[in-house]
Amino acid sequence: MKASHHIAVLPGDGIGREVMDAAAQMLHAAGARAGIGFELDTRPAGAQHYLDSGVALPDETLAVCERADAILFGAMGLPHVRGSDGTEIIPQLDLRFHFDLYAGVRPIRTFRGLRTPLSDPRAQQIDLVLVRENTEGLFYARGRGDARRDAQGRTVEVFDTMRITRHGTDRICAFAFELAQRRAERLGRAGRVTNVDKANVFESMAFFREVFEDVASRHPAIGADSAYVDAMALNLVLKPWSYDVLVTENMFGDILSDLIAALVGGMGMAPSADLGERHGLFQPAHGTAPDIAGQGKANPTAMILSAAMMLDWLAERHGDARLGDAARGIERAVEAVFAGGAVLPFEFGGGDGTRAITEAVLEQLRHA
Repeated sequence: MKASHHIAVLPGDGIGREVMDAAAQMLHAAGARAGIGFELDTRPAGAQHYLDSGVALPDETLAVCERADAILFGAMGLPHVRGSDGTEIIPQLDLRFHFDLYAGVRPIRTFRGLRTPLSDPRAQQIDLVLVRENTEGLFYARGRGDARRDAQGRTVEVFDTMRITRHGTDRICAFAFELAQRRAERLGRAGRVTNVDKANVFESMAFFREVFEDVASRHPAIGADSAYVDAMALNLVLKPWSYDVLVTENMFGDILSDLIAALVGGMGMAPSADLGERHGLFQPAHGTAPDIAGQGKANPTAMILSAAMMLDWLAERHGDARLGDAARGIERAVEAVFAGGAVLPFEFGGGDGTRAITEAVLEQLRHA
């Protein structure tokens, strides 16, 4: 077991820097209780760094990420900072492809003390995970678009190609079933994986479903079903409490992960992890929120819970139960703070921002 872990820290842009400070404080406090140290190695990257230097993801930053035990990521991208093709400067996609972080893991759950937009009391039981294939699908087309121009040089049409492979689909579906098995053991209930696709229209999606069903046959103890993405969007609003693990293509996962965050109050409550065979990157699912950056209003909960996800991942990789205990300590502190009404974030109608929420969770963590 390691006495200290080297963490590459990429605060990024906008509120990324503000919420990253909250996560750093939480790691040091949880580590002190568990007898584990964290070397937080902060490095530049992002849209603002691109404006300042002409480089969005420096080679030195990438090298530190390569050596680190894990990557803790704030938020990157600014709407007005774009490349020559018109798309935003968002290095997180470059990191996913470089490190083959094929599994995007987006857990969503409700917290006592925080209201949800859904009036049905069963909404208080939402506890699901969306597993997003991160390296293929429609996002594979980034940087590979085929633009056709007329004689005057005007763009008249653009093709972005979706890529679905057996290897990529098999491994993400297997990841989802293994996750469902662990959740079933932890929660004491039957596990289920729901594949989300558009197999009635696209051959690539029919293939995705075919591979999913093959993987499901190898995991008979876990329930399996499929749904079209449009029907799933409807059902996630009508009955989100009925789902366990969702697995889907890259673009569909990108869209649905925002929808499920809204079900529990917003992006400030949505942690995430991008995982590969060797590397793990942990970040809040929200963006840089330039409209509130620098005002102290950002809810750091998603960032704090992403740090807890990192601790769980490190615990499994290094066989160190202390890291898992530290993760549980952070989660319990967050739960207690909201359940007791100590703070209420702005998006829930309250007036507590980054500092107040961070201090309340730290106080709970240190004295629990």
